[in-house]
Amino acid sequence: MSPNLQFSPLDAVHRAAGAKMVPFGGWDMPLAYESGTVTEHLACRNDAVMFDVSHLGSLRVTGPGAFAALQWAFTNDLNRIEPGRAQYTHLLDAGDGSVLDDIIVWWIDDDTFDVMPNASNTDRVADALGEVDGDFTTEDVTSTRAVIAVQGPNARTLLAGVSQDAAAVGRFRVGEVSIAGASAMVAGTGYTGEDGVEIAVPTEHAADVWDALAEAGVRPAGLGARDTLRLEAGLPLHGQELGPGITSAQAGLSWVVRPDKGSFRGDQAVADELAAGLQRRLHGLRVDGRRPPRTGQPVLIEGAPRGEVSSGNFSPVLECGVALAFLSGSVELGDEVQIDMRGKLVDATIVKPPFVG
Repeated sequence: MSPNLQFSPLDAVHRAAGAKMVPFGGWDMPLAYESGTVTEHLACRNDAVMFDVSHLGSLRVTGPGAFAALQWAFTNDLNRIEPGRAQYTHLLDAGDGSVLDDIIVWWIDDDTFDVMPNASNTDRVADALGEVDGDFTTEDVTSTRAVIAVQGPNARTLLAGVSQDAAAVGRFRVGEVSIAGASAMVAGTGYTGEDGVEIAVPTEHAADVWDALAEAGVRPAGLGARDTLRLEAGLPLHGQELGPGITSAQAGLSWVVRPDKGSFRGDQAVADELAAGLQRRLHGLRVDGRRPPRTGQPVLIEGAPRGEVSSGNFSPVLECGVALAFLSGSVELGDEVQIDMRGKLVDATIVKPPFVG
């Protein structure tokens, strides 16, 4: 085990439950419990599960200049929301406009925001905010809280048995609630394609909240199921559908970028790409059969290479392989392609994500 790994406040809970622990983004996190990834996946689609996502970063940005700092650092427009709401946004490379991170911002009150980067990108996001002059402060509060995502069609029903206030926090809304004796921030966000919330609870209360949710009937699930769920939902993963050399537009996420709001980090690169036109774009592929595509496998159209798989796996709901892939040139929904799976060409069809939902 790497001596540099970080551990969730719920680490002991996971180990006691028999979780298989794996390194992820610098953290030791549960991949799956004894029931296994497919069972956990289907439990989320049909009932409700909870994920420990404490590996996500948390930056508390406060002060009169906080709004302006976030407006410049990120691509989306905070003027489109208000305090008590959450927003999905991107941090771009100032030079080439590629997506350094995708982020959820929780707007808590007029001058207070919680910025939620991906696991290994907290310092990178803090550095970008450090480029802004203004009357605001940025504090890394990751170590002070655990984050529990409760997801699934029955998530709110079961959550209401623990905290009706937490269950009542609507989609992409943010609120402070009481849950299992703790004060927590809750947002109506998630990464599964299902309804649900994410709960940021002080570390000393994390196990109590987890146990209360379990007693209410919410089952634990690991990051393996979280990944197959997000793939079925067609959601991007940083490092695969987003990252160095990949722009928001290439990933099919142009709506996250709001050039009309004014200047922002990477805005010139966005304008240059818009003028030049896209050279490739992310597409969904549904495989004929159960064989799962894998990252990096070439995609061919009429025998000619046109790109490669960025994420692929077996869909437990559809019972076939599905993939996201960056493809060049003109392609249409319904076009037939082939994926080179270790020398075997497997037929697939271009479809519009999400695959499920």
